[in-house]
Formats: sequence, structure tokens, C-alpha cells
Amino acid sequence: QVQLVESGGGLVQPGGSLRLSCAASGRILSINAMAWYRQAPGKQRELVARITTGGSTNYADSVKGRFTISRDNANNIVYLQMNRLKPEDTAVYYCAATHGPATAARVDEYDYWGQGTQVTVSS
Repeated sequence: QVQLVESGGGLVQPGGSLRLSCAASGRILSINAMAWYRQAPGKQRELVARITTGGSTNYADSVKGRFTISRDNANNIVYLQMNRLKPEDTAVYYCAATHGPATAARVDEYDYWGQGTQVTVSS
């Protein structure tokens, strides 16, 4: 089992920044990729960014150039730095981990999920 605990959400004005953290524990040595997803009210959960154990990253087009995913391997933490936030970034953000393909993109390809953290971008 793998446990994921997110933190760092909150209310921020448009143009502002937030950094989300995801602390992982348990059977983390067999994890091939970790990702951040988000889900806005009435919408499907969507992949925001993914990072593999090798450090390769992928981003949704809507966040490229504004968000950065990174990992602290020593402390088993994955971060999502979010800059130039927009109202449309408002959502619950979830951390996810997979034992499966490092290129996992579908929700059902991820084995573990955090509880989610709310990000609200509003003036």
C-alpha cells in the first residue's frame, strides 16, 4: 500500500502562486510515476502534470509554462508549483501514484490517490 497526503491548497487571487505538496509513504519503491490531477465542479477529473521515477515530466496544455512538477526523492515528496493562476484553475487537486506504466494518463491507471486539496482562484 501507498499513502498520499496533499497539502498547500487555499484561496489565491488571479495571477498569484501556490505550491502543493504530496507526501508519499509505504511501498513507494515500486511506484513508476506520480501525478497531479484536478477536478472542478461538474467536470471530469483531468491530468495536470506527471513525473516519472526517472524525472521525465508531462503537462496538460492548459498549464504548460505556468505549472511545474518536481520531486524530492530524499523525502518522498512531489510538488506542484503553480504560477500565474487563473480562475479556471479552481478545482480540487489530487495527488496520484501508479505501479503501472510510467506514461499512465487515465484515471484508472493510477493505483493510489490522496484526499484532495482545494485550490480557489478568485478576486
